[in-house]
Amino acid sequence: MATTSLPDASSVEKTQTLEDTRNTEEAVIDTNAETPVPSLESDKYAVTWDEPAEQDPENPMSWTVARKWSIIGILSFLSFLTPLASSMMAPAVPLIMEDFGVTSSSIGTFCVSVFVLGFAFGPMIIAPCSEVYGRSIVYHVCNVLFVIFTIACGLSKNMGMFIAFRFCAGFAGVAVLTCGSGTIADITPPEMRGKAMGIWSIGPMIGPVVGPVCAGFLVEDKSWHWVFWIIAIFAGATTIASLFILRETYAPVILERKAARLRKQTGVMDYHSSLQLEGTSKQIFMAALLRPARLLILVPVVTSVCVYIAVVYGLMYILFTTFTFVYEETYHFSSEGSGLSFIAGGVGNLLGLAYVSILSDRLVQRRIARNLPSVPESRLHPLLIVPTTILLPVGLIIYGWTAYYRVHWIVPMIGTGIMGWGMIGVFSCCQTYLVDAYTRHAASVTAANAVLRSVLGALMPLCGLKLYDAIGLGWGNTLLAGIALLLAPVPLILGKYGQKIRENPKFQLR
Repeated sequence: MATTSLPDASSVEKTQTLEDTRNTEEAVIDTNAETPVPSLESDKYAVTWDEPAEQDPENPMSWTVARKWSIIGILSFLSFLTPLASSMMAPAVPLIMEDFGVTSSSIGTFCVSVFVLGFAFGPMIIAPCSEVYGRSIVYHVCNVLFVIFTIACGLSKNMGMFIAFRFCAGFAGVAVLTCGSGTIADITPPEMRGKAMGIWSIGPMIGPVVGPVCAGFLVEDKSWHWVFWIIAIFAGATTIASLFILRETYAPVILERKAARLRKQTGVMDYHSSLQLEGTSKQIFMAALLRPARLLILVPVVTSVCVYIAVVYGLMYILFTTFTFVYEETYHFSSEGSGLSFIAGGVGNLLGLAYVSILSDRLVQRRIARNLPSVPESRLHPLLIVPTTILLPVGLIIYGWTAYYRVHWIVPMIGTGIMGWGMIGVFSCCQTYLVDAYTRHAASVTAANAVLRSVLGALMPLCGLKLYDAIGLGWGNTLLAGIALLLAPVPLILGKYGQKIRENPKFQLR
């Protein structure tokens, strides 16, 4: 195809043949994309990357390694900070209830989990906005709102205000958890994505662990407000840093901005992004708004993975909201000591993360070295899935029965460490699999995951204490381990048959 010269311009914008376009966009466009990319075969005004695409400075895939990892680093810290805020106040719940004159243990538990309920609703708005208006604007707006609502939590005068602002903080804070995987998919090829996704995924798992450890020291002086001041300070500093580090990475938005510049420079209104979707702005936004729900309901691969991750996340929050009571009442820990009890799970998370993220990329690189196509199902290899899915219920059982029989406190902590390894392994493998399988709409598939995960993360802890009161720590955790074991075959089945299911025309969004 002939290139199109710009009148009186210093640079020449090129268009590509259909075959070239498909090759250069392979890393960012999934074969199961909901709306096909418009054909460029006869469209000389379709704007794409300058050739060679891998050297176009506007193409996120061509950015330097330092720039990519600085973006991944800031996103990873944000993904750590917001989940940290979800549980950091857990040791302070008795003080908050005392201040506001509340005696219901269910309300006390809901103070913690309502933040995660905000995580459930936020992605439904944030994900479509990021796929229509871009990632960076969503990050900046939500980061500012998160700081404001966190400060409002510390200034609350009653339990109603406190719960409302906690929900709003969770709603805004979930932006990085919703769009982070999409940004990583925008800038990293598959053979590097496992490590990047692993580092980013550690935030949602390690944040809720570190939060209570820090809070245990802050509430010793009988002041729970400091918890929110500390979160607001770190969130504010990170928000300022992100203004200088984060850049737009979503290819359709970048190319549309490039097309807009060309329209302005040349006066030719026919220039448009090669990734432009058909329809009006309203139709495109509505399609994006409905996409997470459609993926969750109509695509079996997404449904099964999301259900599994949601149950694992719910189990995690059941334990997080009950650790304080268990270690204070059973082992007579102080609020500071009960906060330190979360460290064991964090150590397990780190070990599991190192195992999964390194091995995951090596498996993909091994396939590439053998001239085999890189498929998303490589993320669900038995070497990754079998150990993690087994360690999760094993850790639950060890924690439950040793705490029930009041064995030395180090033993149940070892159990939570084993469980932490399994949890981060399941979360990281399944999350990376969804991103690889539905790369172009990574934010939407992550939103579908986040909604179900966050609903169970918010609601399951409400029955956690009642479960333990009814059947005890031992049988209670055995029941939870049985649920985890029942779902363990899901990733193994998808690892073997997932590609056939994804390629079935019945399960592809149109």
